[in-house]
Amino acid sequence: MTERRSPTIRRRRLGAELRRQREAAGITIEMVAEQLECSASKISRIETGHTSASPRDVRDMLQIYGVSDEESEELVQIAREARQKGWWHPYSTVLTGAYVGLEAAASSIRAYEPQVVPGLLQTEEYAKAMILGARTDISAGQIDQMVRVRLGRQSLLSQDDPIDLWVVLDEAVVSRPVGGDAVMRAQLRRLVETANLPNVTIQLLPFEVGAHAGMDGSFAILDFPEAGDPDVVYAENATGGLFLEKNDELQKYIFIFDHIRAAAIRPDESIALIAKMAEEPLWKCRPKGSAWT
Repeated sequence: MTERRSPTIRRRRLGAELRRQREAAGITIEMVAEQLECSASKISRIETGHTSASPRDVRDMLQIYGVSDEESEELVQIAREARQKGWWHPYSTVLTGAYVGLEAAASSIRAYEPQVVPGLLQTEEYAKAMILGARTDISAGQIDQMVRVRLGRQSLLSQDDPIDLWVVLDEAVVSRPVGGDAVMRAQLRRLVETANLPNVTIQLLPFEVGAHAGMDGSFAILDFPEAGDPDVVYAENATGGLFLEKNDELQKYIFIFDHIRAAAIRPDESIALIAKMAEEPLWKCRPKGSAWT
């Protein structure tokens, strides 16, 4: 279901090349917009990969920049591919399509999660319970769509060219019984099972660490195999999330992840602990409804 030739990454690559060609020609965005009789914001959004460019627009822009016909035709072809629909397009009303498209093209992901199991590692029952608890404003049909997309994305871990996934989970993630006892035990067993894949690493960050580098919230660092596709950080929030692409932003999050990873329990010890928790869960240690003292 998931494939590396993501239209999202091709749109991003095309925008970067169009910007490079424009700057090399010494032409401003306003000058391009004037000649194409469109808004400067449209050109800007094309260059940042937020808007698809038609093959006609790309050809006209490259003509303004004085690009050769041979090189121009190559970029026009990328524009055609960038306008294709990813497998996730039918679900675009219930997901962050840009993230799923970038994820589909990534070679590796390093992520920190303080509250929930990441979507690539969730069971169907856990996903339903988590979405229902977090999104009381959506219908049952929308929840089903979100779960189907989440399960579809998981093929990235087992396809012929699987993605490398390294996740650090805060202890809170495995301590809260999302969906109830049976659902959460099954989810913990899924984590143990998935961690046996050679391309998946899972670590736990224990409460005893105290304050740590990742206390600002969850994030994912996506790395891409092509040199022309710069890495990106996705910092998630309630309204969808924020994409960070500047080098200083990327380096900051790499620094944070390295510190979190160093503070966390070793992968083998983490999986042994999760397996034990599936049999002796922490939420069973505290009487229901009791208050902290």
